[in-house]
Amino acid sequence: MSTSAPIDVRTLAVELQSLGVRTRAESRPPREELRAGGAGPSDAGFIWIEGTPLTVPVHGDYVSSSPYELVLGSNGHARRGTLYRDGEEVGRVTMPPRPKIYELETADGVPYWKIALMHMDSLASTVMQRCVYWGTHEQCHFCAIGTSLQAGRTVPTKTPEMLAEVAEAAARLDGAKDVTLTTGTPNRTDRGAAYMAKCAAAIRNRSGLPVQVQIEPPDEFSWFEHLAESGVEALGLHLETFDEEILARIAPGKHAQGVDHYLAAWDAAVEVFGHGQVSTYLIIGLGESVESIVAGCKAAIDRGVYPFVVPLRPGPGSILSGEAPPDPERVQAVYDAVAPLIADADMLSQNARAGCVRCQACSALSTFERLHGGGRSGIEPPTAD
Repeated sequence: MSTSAPIDVRTLAVELQSLGVRTRAESRPPREELRAGGAGPSDAGFIWIEGTPLTVPVHGDYVSSSPYELVLGSNGHARRGTLYRDGEEVGRVTMPPRPKIYELETADGVPYWKIALMHMDSLASTVMQRCVYWGTHEQCHFCAIGTSLQAGRTVPTKTPEMLAEVAEAAARLDGAKDVTLTTGTPNRTDRGAAYMAKCAAAIRNRSGLPVQVQIEPPDEFSWFEHLAESGVEALGLHLETFDEEILARIAPGKHAQGVDHYLAAWDAAVEVFGHGQVSTYLIIGLGESVESIVAGCKAAIDRGVYPFVVPLRPGPGSILSGEAPPDPERVQAVYDAVAPLIADADMLSQNARAGCVRCQACSALSTFERLHGGGRSGIEPPTAD
């Protein structure tokens, strides 16, 4: 294998997240360290390359044709590796140390990794693994929330006590800096807000960690005040796309609420949590043009909402599992346009108190923020074994 010229880290991050990374079977970490399935950007391996933390797809069908291959075990270290593109060396890769909490379990025998996972220095959990949309005509086509439960990788509902216990241990043993709580939608009224508030309160009381909650907009926006009073410091209200036709096709349950309901919820949430502390996922690769996605990001930014832009990851078990991810050039064009808008609005990711915007590993947007004085901060690459 030959060595290629250095590649720009922004282009590299975009290509890795759009095309995925092949890994040799004998090099794969334990299953709890490669997130296949789930409610958010799943199918993820966690790596550091060129000082940049990333989650990269490793399981999807499309990954088999990726030009990238990660060979772990270089220099005698199990968690170091070398990344190749078409057989040419790109750079050295380090995997984060195996979290110490993954060796622990609750008093009744539930492994901590079935309750929450470490995403770099963030702890994340899908609180309720079931969703009223799953298995119906309203199911979100990009979501694979039901597969984790079917595969025995999690438990149906995490209790506040469970989450608080794991969060305290993660802060103490693994240096966790925040907690992200997402959930399947359990009902069509509060959308899980009441239960998420109980979980957040338990986590804050026991660990002191800041918490982001991700839910659908509830029927009553007064729930936002209740969440804030419970200790939630950031909120995710994920629209996925501004295109009404695409939203109706790929997320019919969300579309039934209506884009206007989301916009009103954003306005109400920003009043409670503050400028830049409310975020929305926007997915590249659902059929929108670059111009349309950028316009949607600007509409979010103008409302004080951070657009957490990610490429579509066609995860195993989702309706879109057979689809291809977006072309890296389209993804990069979106990031090139959105990063300066975020900077101009004084909404750079390092100002986020908790959640996906603070973590940034599932999006390459943070690497583009660096051109404008922003980007991922407050975490150092791990030392290998």
